[in-house]
Formats: sequence, structure tokens, C-alpha cells
Amino acid sequence: MERVYGVVDTTFSRINMGEIAVRTIRAEDRDAKIMRYTVPGIKDLPVAAKRLIEAGCNGVITLGWVGKSQLDKYSYLATSIGLITVQILTSKHVIDVTVHEDEAEDEESLVKIAEDRARKHSLNLVKLVRDGPNSLTAQAGKGLRQGYENAGPIG
Repeated sequence: MERVYGVVDTTFSRINMGEIAVRTIRAEDRDAKIMRYTVPGIKDLPVAAKRLIEAGCNGVITLGWVGKSQLDKYSYLATSIGLITVQILTSKHVIDVTVHEDEAEDEESLVKIAEDRARKHSLNLVKLVRDGPNSLTAQAGKGLRQGYENAGPIG
């Protein structure tokens, strides 16, 4: 079976997370096809993800950037509901990778969060698409995080 990954990113993002995702997926699954779709902002992510799935993608990663204002946070909430709806309607994984500008005090820290989150979630998408629904089971309960140090298991 041909594996096709979708990568959706935005022009509002302050770093090129789409390129990080594409490079990571290519390095992990050299036989895969990747379709990339860039949209203006986060509220455009759900339709782009759905269109890529309809075009043949087995799974999609969306990469968004959320500003600090309350309005930005409401826009993200609407986006998240939209992305969940796309998953339900298509029965395909849509991994939502979002960086919120208020996650860090300085730009250098935001870059590290964005790079780490985009890379780790791209690997998660490859595992789910290439290796199947049980591919992450061995990592369950380990307190793994994307964007930060792992929290680790309790007990």
C-alpha cells in the first residue's frame, strides 16, 4: 500500500514547521509520498486537512501558530473542534500541532518548542500511518511530551 502523508501549515506561523515535518517524514519513511498544503491561518487548517485526505492522504499533520490574545485562543478552540470533526468524518488521523505564543517568554524558546513539537508529532504520524493503530502502545503511560521535556510516568 502506498503511504501518503499530508502536511498542512500556515503563513501565520513564525517558523517553517511545515518544512520540519516534511523533512522528518521523509527521513523516517523514505518510500512515502508527501502532499503539502499551506493556508493563511489556523481556521483554514480543517478544510485543508479534509481536502488532503480526500486527495488520498492516509493521515495529516497540521501545524499552526496561535497568538496571545483571547480572540486567538477562541480561534484555536474553533480550529480544534474542526480538526476533530475532520477525523470523525474521515476516520483518518489528523495530528494537531499548535504553538501558542504565550508558551514561552522569548522567541528562542518558542522556536525550540515549535521544532521539537513538529518533529515528534511527525514521527507519531509516521508510526500511525505506516505501522498501524498499535504502533504507539509501547509508549503508553510514559508521560511523553512534545515541545518540552518528557514528564515521565508516575509510580
